[in-house]
Amino acid sequence: KSLPEHRRAARARRSTSSSRMVAKFPPLVSVGWLAARLPAVKVIDASWYLPAMGRDARGEYATHRIPGARFFDLDDTDDTSGLPHMLPSTEHFAQCMSSLGVRTGDHVICYDGKGIFSAPRLWWMLRANGHAEASVLDGGLPAWLAEGHPVEQSPPPPPLEGNPSEFAAAVQPSAVWSMAQMQANLQAAPGSRSLVVDARPAARFEGTAAEPRADCRSGHIPGSRSLPFSKLLGEDGKMLPPDSLQAAFDTAGVGTGGQLVTSCGSGVTASVISLALAQLGRDDVPLYDGSWAEWGADAHTP
Repeated sequence: KSLPEHRRAARARRSTSSSRMVAKFPPLVSVGWLAARLPAVKVIDASWYLPAMGRDARGEYATHRIPGARFFDLDDTDDTSGLPHMLPSTEHFAQCMSSLGVRTGDHVICYDGKGIFSAPRLWWMLRANGHAEASVLDGGLPAWLAEGHPVEQSPPPPPLEGNPSEFAAAVQPSAVWSMAQMQANLQAAPGSRSLVVDARPAARFEGTAAEPRADCRSGHIPGSRSLPFSKLLGEDGKMLPPDSLQAAFDTAGVGTGGQLVTSCGSGVTASVISLALAQLGRDDVPLYDGSWAEWGADAHTP
């Protein structure tokens, strides 16, 4: 039985659109891949949790981590908007990366303690700053432990002094969208609009569950589609294989062939959708950085 046209197109994109850069630095790497390459790559624990999860990301890092890993705090930003963990200035991000020992050209492997949750946010931040040499560890620390690999349990090393000139950061305008761009997208002719893909749980998207931030209304951006990030992951916490990912996008009425922009509550799990799209050959999809934390808190947005 032949594949539908959009599925054939997506499969063709996956096989032909990846550049040598993307092939050399895949969006996802396996535990076995990482174990075979330590310590030649830079490993960063980018764990971050919602308050309701009751977990201490930095504390867990201090007690057990992948050998050689440094810790990146998603909330460490010089953004002054008051919105959570917004993309920092290039100067601030370069200083953060250099203090973790990351330099221009280093291959960075991002992981978190949940599986695939917050690590894609750092992956996206690196790529949004022009650092294409970034990947996410599929299944994160749980997968590393499940395969019997060792962890460090000694006190973690202090941050390096760092020299921001050693990490070339330059924001890629096509990677990140602002509130103004989202509003312009709503006002565009129907045929030229980008489809907003929302990674929040369905109940929050539908407005039947309250937002975790008290200043945010319930609901979603008009015209957007719901694709909870959990639909892109297997029971083992790893990302679904490409054909299953494509099916998830198709079932959500999103597809992968048109103009898309990702969003969520605060820009974290939108990055999971961005990662999945990159797995399917779409590394050209912007992320709305303010997400619902910005849109839902503004009384003037529809």
